[in-house]
Amino acid sequence: MIKSISKELVISKIKFENNWWIENSIDADYNQMPRRNYFEIFKPLVYEKTIRRAVVLMGPRRVGKTVMLYHLIQDLIENGINPQKIIFITIENPIYNNILLEQLFLYAKEATSLKDKDGWYIIFDEIQYYKNWEVELKSLVDSYRNNKFIVSGSAAAALKFASDESGAGRFTDFLLPPLTFHEYITMKNLEHIIKPTEINWRNVQTTFYTSINIVELNKHFIKYINFGGYPEVIFSEKIQENPGRYIRQDIVDKVLLRDLPSLYGISDTRELNSLFTTIAYNTGEEFSLETLSRESQVNKNTLKKYIEYLEAAFLIKKVQRIDQAGKRFKRDHFFKIYLTNPSLRSALFSPITSEDDMIGRMVETAIFAQWIHRDWFSFWYSRWNGGEVDMVGLNDKLKPNWALEIKWSNRYFDNPYDLKSLLKFCSENNLDNPIVTTIDKEGTQECKSITIQYFPAAAYAYTVGKKTLEIKKNR
Repeated sequence: MIKSISKELVISKIKFENNWWIENSIDADYNQMPRRNYFEIFKPLVYEKTIRRAVVLMGPRRVGKTVMLYHLIQDLIENGINPQKIIFITIENPIYNNILLEQLFLYAKEATSLKDKDGWYIIFDEIQYYKNWEVELKSLVDSYRNNKFIVSGSAAAALKFASDESGAGRFTDFLLPPLTFHEYITMKNLEHIIKPTEINWRNVQTTFYTSINIVELNKHFIKYINFGGYPEVIFSEKIQENPGRYIRQDIVDKVLLRDLPSLYGISDTRELNSLFTTIAYNTGEEFSLETLSRESQVNKNTLKKYIEYLEAAFLIKKVQRIDQAGKRFKRDHFFKIYLTNPSLRSALFSPITSEDDMIGRMVETAIFAQWIHRDWFSFWYSRWNGGEVDMVGLNDKLKPNWALEIKWSNRYFDNPYDLKSLLKFCSENNLDNPIVTTIDKEGTQECKSITIQYFPAAAYAYTVGKKTLEIKKNR
């Protein structure tokens, strides 16, 4: 006779997962892990009581979502919440198969022996493994109005779609991206090599960040490019010895072979894998559908869908082109694609050095990866016959208002007139103060009535990440 999993076994497992009910603290291993800077933006959403909404924590695999949830639990305990009223359930555990979310909540309450109706904090981790989770979660929010529900999941594409479709007015989404370089520096306790500097940029006094030891900062910038997207990797020399095994098997393969195929009904995962491998190897390159189809051996119509899927899974970012006058093309078949995390490429192929032929493209990818965290902002690149500018920002009237040229070289600091494309673009669009990155040079150069601001690429990447976090806190 086939036996079903007993209620007693389920309750026993829930008790095992929630050891703080007895210890009044999370496990020391989790508690000692550094908090991500994004934690300070995330936790107010959980403490918010005036708006009755569940919090949906989403993001790529291995960026620290589960660890952040444990840090949340510790924060709740330290702020006076009864540890027994904080429930954590890992949905992917087979023991919970076919049990309604509400029933799991009731089982957990029974396990604590508490009879309170209100004031519970209920966390469902890896919610993407639960079919129709968004429907049940919405019902829980409506039925248990004085309790807080938090869910997390790695299949960002599935979570975002379901949240948008079914959770309007009931869910608050929070995307946890890969580590920024600013977070890397913070978690490695290296802030002592960073110093603020005040510059006049675009006629406004602005704080940028540079380093008192640019050699040391650059060393860590290369490490960040190779290993820095994942908190677990930056602290593990063992994983860094073989990043391919960790990232390829535990992150890329699970997304490409399991998450996306199950979400979108993809039958031929070889095509999806071929496309992603082609993009990863050529991150930051300009593509057309024709060239990308030829290189990856994927049909153009299928290609369009797969690019959308990979963007939704937060593995890549597609960047559109504008012309030398800053205007968008009505019909433009060219675009750039960047990895959202440069260490994906190093894991799939091999880590790079500061002298590697690919270093320029990887530095460009790393800087774009900092900007991608600004999900409210669209950036562009400009290319025309004979010229290109790496990144351009448009104002509310869709006119260029700043320009950035990303270099891993000091050549253009010594010879600013070699920046012909950038100077032409700035001249045509009345831009002053373009930024050019270098290896270790900083300062300004006047060239054709244009003030060029130079920053080391590592310092610029740190600045963008830090300022992004400050903006998000204020928003």
